[in-house]
Amino acid sequence: MKKTIPSGVWALGFVSLLMDVSSEMIHALLPVYLVTIMGASMETIGIIEGVAEATASIVKIFSGALSDWLGKRKLIVAIGYGLAAFTKPVFPLASSLGWVVAARFIDRVGKGIRGAPRDALVADIAPPHLRGAAFGLRQSLDTVGAFVGPLIAIALMWLTADNFRTVFWVAVIPGLLSFGLILFAVREPKRPAQLRKIRFPLSRSELRRLGLNYWLVVIVTTVFTLAQFSTAFLILRARAAGLPLALIPMVLVVMNAVYALAALPAGVLSDRINRLTVLIIGFALLIAADLTLAFSGSLIGVSLGIVLWGLHLGFTQGLLSTLVADTAAAELRGTAYGVFNLSAGLALLAASMVAGALWQYLGPQATFLSGALFTVLALLGLIGVRWRVPNLGMLR
Repeated sequence: MKKTIPSGVWALGFVSLLMDVSSEMIHALLPVYLVTIMGASMETIGIIEGVAEATASIVKIFSGALSDWLGKRKLIVAIGYGLAAFTKPVFPLASSLGWVVAARFIDRVGKGIRGAPRDALVADIAPPHLRGAAFGLRQSLDTVGAFVGPLIAIALMWLTADNFRTVFWVAVIPGLLSFGLILFAVREPKRPAQLRKIRFPLSRSELRRLGLNYWLVVIVTTVFTLAQFSTAFLILRARAAGLPLALIPMVLVVMNAVYALAALPAGVLSDRINRLTVLIIGFALLIAADLTLAFSGSLIGVSLGIVLWGLHLGFTQGLLSTLVADTAAAELRGTAYGVFNLSAGLALLAASMVAGALWQYLGPQATFLSGALFTVLALLGLIGVRWRVPNLGMLR
């Protein structure tokens, strides 16, 4: 039995790493840039972030289904990374809020195109007994990029006296490298001959084939995502607590460093015990993060909340993706990830819009308390699923 994670998963992980370096160099600064340079309101930021992420999730359902219909995934993944890479120059060139919104929208379309087929490709490459570790590794490398990007942004902001556009131009480089890597370093495995040919992946009959356990995973994830509003609000919470402008990217550096360190061990652990048990820990960590961010006004307290937020991501995001691979038929994995991400994306849209409105009219405490409430509801649902379907999340 193979005990090492396949090289294809490593390659996909480094593709994600480079693209996240590019994206997070921009996204770490974007909320502050929109407020201080473009004059956007908090409510506007909530809408922009929610629409951008929801767009990505809506596109995923079609790209995932297309990959099942074609029986090929790499080409679609490469198109998604290419679109994101070639959109990056729009950010430094934008002269108005409308251009920034358009660039964010197109960038997320690229993310949507690649997301579901990429996750399905990871599931195709990884053997079942290493599935949690494989998703944990890809998520960990992706997240390394998510904190290296802000670190580079901090250095460039210091060297250029807070010149946002220079940072945005440098971010173009790793985006193009990511696109090159997916083209030349990732090999797609041959489709097993025994797999059923899918003619209409989004038909009612095919969606029924996904099964009850899969739909339970989708429902719990949707409720949980209502608590996971955009990380833009973590940045703004730190800024309100007194973090200097030049150090704003440190929010994502700290959060993603913790996330990257936790994701692989959590995935490995989930290959050894019931995955739902590990997820319960992750949900509890988000409750602790929300309460800390809601009631602590000091920079130290907010920093602790950000660390807890990173831990919860490490214990949940890769595992939720792994559960989709565990419960969905191999020939429908692209569709399964598409539906999974569509549901989560719509929930994220609602979560970000509600978070922005609550912050605007009631303050940051209301925003984070609402997140804690939705997490409690999701945790109760997850415990119920764990009790009713004890074999769900166990390696078979």
